[in-house]
Amino acid sequence: MPPIVIHRVTQLDLECGKWTWPFAVERRADIDAHFAAKQAEKPKLWNGRVLLGRNPVFSADRFSADYFETDFASFLAWRDWGFADNSVFNGPGMGALRGNDGAFVLGEMAAHTANAGRIYFPAGTPDLDDLRGNTVDIAGSVAREVEEETGLTAADYRADGPWHCVVSDGVIAIIRILDVNLPGEALRAKIERNLAGQSLSEFSAIHLVRGAGDFTPTMPGFVTAFIKAQAAS
Repeated sequence: MPPIVIHRVTQLDLECGKWTWPFAVERRADIDAHFAAKQAEKPKLWNGRVLLGRNPVFSADRFSADYFETDFASFLAWRDWGFADNSVFNGPGMGALRGNDGAFVLGEMAAHTANAGRIYFPAGTPDLDDLRGNTVDIAGSVAREVEEETGLTAADYRADGPWHCVVSDGVIAIIRILDVNLPGEALRAKIERNLAGQSLSEFSAIHLVRGAGDFTPTMPGFVTAFIKAQAAS
């Protein structure tokens, strides 16, 4: 696996265009069989439409890429098969919730999700709801995912800093710090109260991370690399 690299940018230039993904066409039968097996294990999985990226370019303070539409089944197979086509990437927006005592707040994905047990920031692979014309609105995607997964709205945090683009194997995580004027424990309790009122929450547990001692094996490398970089800055 190549080393993880973090680019700090202030501008995102992410356009979605028409493009046919050869992998999704050539491996269609295998993809459909894979998804059927996964859906048998997790009936809540839904083969909706998602947006993946290609042609990433970092230039000065800008990140540019071309996004395209595909089905979730193709994305899931590509991911599960070790990022089977290295010409594309998953480019989710992530909201790095941070309490006023410096603690980051992460969620553990629930058993019914495709990422069960993984621990990371509120996030989601962009979908059609994140398009504004042909532009992929990552800031809007982050706000939507944070509200859906934690109950926090834009009134609960400050989100005016740069984007941290963490380049890992098959993923460019587009992360922005969301500062909340609450200590970590109080922020966790607030989110947990919201989760208790949801009929089917994305998160099964909330974790606080203040440093490397709080890392677990189920935290992706791009998450721990980002937190380490913040601690060093």
